[in-house]
Amino acid sequence: MLRVHFTSADLARTGLTTVADPLWEILLSHFRLIERDRPMFIQPWISRLRSRPDLLTMMRPAATLLSGLAPLGPYFPDFLTPAESAAGLEAGLEAVGATDRRRLRDELDLLHQSNRRRGRATPGWLAGFVGAKSDPLTSLTKALREYHRAAVGSHDDLIRRCVAADVEPRVNALLAGGVEALFRSFEPLMRWRPPVLEVRYDVEQDLYLRGRGLRLVPSFFCHGSAVSLADNDLPPVLIYPIAPEPRWEAVCSADPAGPLADLMGATRAAVLAALRHGASTSQLAATLHTSPASMSRHTKTLRHAGLITSTRRGPAVLHDLTPLGWKLLDRSEAQV
Repeated sequence: MLRVHFTSADLARTGLTTVADPLWEILLSHFRLIERDRPMFIQPWISRLRSRPDLLTMMRPAATLLSGLAPLGPYFPDFLTPAESAAGLEAGLEAVGATDRRRLRDELDLLHQSNRRRGRATPGWLAGFVGAKSDPLTSLTKALREYHRAAVGSHDDLIRRCVAADVEPRVNALLAGGVEALFRSFEPLMRWRPPVLEVRYDVEQDLYLRGRGLRLVPSFFCHGSAVSLADNDLPPVLIYPIAPEPRWEAVCSADPAGPLADLMGATRAAVLAALRHGASTSQLAATLHTSPASMSRHTKTLRHAGLITSTRRGPAVLHDLTPLGWKLLDRSEAQV
């Protein structure tokens, strides 16, 4: 959990960005590509990329660099996501290219330590990244620009539509009830317990704003929990995953005639259909002829996607469709 500590000055200086941050989207889309269990909402984006080999070719140099600079894990260097990128891609890339060598060395040392704690080897080429004769940051910014053009810019219609749909009700909450109403709009991802904002997070961390305020930024590619910076002395920012409804609207509109199984897999589609009247994990496993352990993994994925709820009743866990799950299932069956 991340605990963000506010003062009255911080509340006055906290704001919501209405568009995604380009460098954070580069980094988070990279994470979505390399993780084993990709979230279902990413499928339309993956399908688009697979249909365009030229885009995959453009992404490859940055993907190779990011595989060493930003592996999946609790730490990645903050210089990859500078505050300047709030002003746009070029401003962000200029800040990356101007990273101080001492800062670069310090953050890469932290990355090496993180890798060692996880039993993961640091790529050999990364050891010479700071002292390279040619400027490695020039090559990095060039590669990131091409990656953004292929992975983010070419899908701008999909990403902007989803982000805008998430931001609209949050802006309305902010205008009607102030920052505290904005915080409440994020539940259960975040919970406001004055003067602390408790945020679902991958590690235990405290962030003291110290009068600087907080910049909240929506992200299409963020998934599961929010993301922030490792260095608390940098301008405070919190990147949050947009709500599931806009994402599933995009999934449906990407292939309105396509069967649900093509979007989320046959077993998960069958789980949704079987939950029209609710069921326990063991009941689902028996109905779909699979193991309870396997069914638990599928229901966890559907729960994180906002399509089902799960409630423990004694030794059993009962699952039901959410309104979004009903909507998606009804829409799919109407197309059959």
